[in-house]
Amino acid sequence: MMQISSTSGFRLSNAIPLLRRMFRVSEVSFILLATCVGVAAGLVASLLGKFARALQVVIYGLDSHARLSSVTEIAPVRLLALPLGGLMLGLSALYIHRRRAAIDVVEANALHGGRIPMLDTLLISAQTLLSNGCGASVGLEAAYAQSGGGIASWFGQALRIRRADLRVLVGAGAGAAIAAAFGAPLAGAFYAFEIVIGAYTPASIAPVAAATISAVITARTLGATPYLIAVSSSRSIITADYLLYAGFGLVAAIVGILIMRLVSVVEAWVRYSGLPEWSRPALGGMLLIPIAWVTPHALSAGHGAIHLTIDAGLALRALVLIFTMKALASVISLGFGFRGGLFFASLFLGALLGQILATLWMMIPGVIPITYTDAALVGMAALAVAVVGGPMTMSLLVLEATHDFEITATVLTAALCSSALVRDRFGYSFSTWRLHLRGEVIRSARDIGWMRSWTAQRMMRAAPPSAAANLPVEDFRRQFPLGSTSRVLLIDEAGHYAGMVPTAAAFAPTLANESPVADLAILKSAFLGPEDGIGEIMRRFEESEADDLAVVSPSGAVLGILTEKYVQRRYADEADRALRQLYGEG
Repeated sequence: MMQISSTSGFRLSNAIPLLRRMFRVSEVSFILLATCVGVAAGLVASLLGKFARALQVVIYGLDSHARLSSVTEIAPVRLLALPLGGLMLGLSALYIHRRRAAIDVVEANALHGGRIPMLDTLLISAQTLLSNGCGASVGLEAAYAQSGGGIASWFGQALRIRRADLRVLVGAGAGAAIAAAFGAPLAGAFYAFEIVIGAYTPASIAPVAAATISAVITARTLGATPYLIAVSSSRSIITADYLLYAGFGLVAAIVGILIMRLVSVVEAWVRYSGLPEWSRPALGGMLLIPIAWVTPHALSAGHGAIHLTIDAGLALRALVLIFTMKALASVISLGFGFRGGLFFASLFLGALLGQILATLWMMIPGVIPITYTDAALVGMAALAVAVVGGPMTMSLLVLEATHDFEITATVLTAALCSSALVRDRFGYSFSTWRLHLRGEVIRSARDIGWMRSWTAQRMMRAAPPSAAANLPVEDFRRQFPLGSTSRVLLIDEAGHYAGMVPTAAAFAPTLANESPVADLAILKSAFLGPEDGIGEIMRRFEESEADDLAVVSPSGAVLGILTEKYVQRRYADEADRALRQLYGEG
């Protein structure tokens, strides 16, 4: 028996390296791996959706076919689920507060080469599920993307695939989960390209497409109900419509920027208010109760409400009221610490905004007529692009919902206008904006993590020529004759960095032999920290106009020296390698 067990273990240990080599070498094998990830993402997305739905049915006593945001009235006692759910979420934050911030899929692909700890995936998914399940105005899309990307990252790390392949696999997993939720493989694929991977490249097309298609098939097989927006255009599109809807896109961009900034303002106010962290979601839940009294359409993500409000002939006052309450509920939910995203909320708000703009437009005498359905579709995509990003993602979502290429063309026009204005005047999507507020420099999911890995300590030359700062010039000349080295670092009596001396400067004939070499020191305040990344290093070289800089520890001790020529060569080599990997050439 021991021999059999030993043989089985031996075969298993040999099989894993064989799989690693296969996925590294064979593109077909990598596509099969992405397909498996898509199946897993579709399965998990279906389970998350059903579980969140079951929570709302139990808590709010919904009918089997009703959604929380579609009901017209909720018993006041059931609304206590909002602060109670917030309290449970806040108590869980006591544990999370002792750890670092959880890594989401965008941050993982931008900074960590696609590496997501499984515990982070479980935490984000569970918190989003709890937030949505208790009725807070957040969507499940954050949980979908995190779970799909987390599963892909776990597979990729177990098989030790290359960094570029792992990023693609994480994008494929996240996009597959979104595709399964919406029943939209094309939108899911472009979610992966535009939002999670950060680029559309030949190397990523096949694996991402395989993952999203397999995820949608899996979800349909399991009987999951996708978040379809089953409406279509009701009139032919003319040339003037493109100009009008482009204007709608610009308005949506401004509204999207305002919503994102409002979330950050509320978050900052809550953070500086002195409220205990564990109590913040509970207080947010209390603030959501009066909003739910005004209109329950503001609760949850808005899947039910969007069907009720699109092309329902609502009056302008009703549209403005629902839009205001939904926006306020989303800002409060996220600002007070509920976990989730604005993906579907921005779609719902955009549909309302489009109808509001259409109503105002039709009040002008003699204008070309437009339909509320078309305006809702355009506004839906334009506002979602402003908040979430991904103009192709949202345009293809409309295409897969309506099967109407004509309206999709106008939607794409509005989405591109919205995206351009947000990039020019704001520069962030909602996910990257929140990371920016944490001090990160991420503007997209493009890989900049390799820049952080090349630190000054990693690139420096240790044990550079050094001398005491009070050493006489005559002694310095004997220790460092011309031609021995181009520069010497000085160290003061306390062992701290005291500047740099060009060797040739010490051989000037006008210098007194007994004068201290410290009088010749340059770059006393210009040096590098050991953890400085290559981007910061290049900036320091440019500011100081130096060819060499010392690497100094936080305590002031000299660790090494770094030359600008070497840093530039290393940056060029690594940038070229990253680009080749991105396009599947490396």
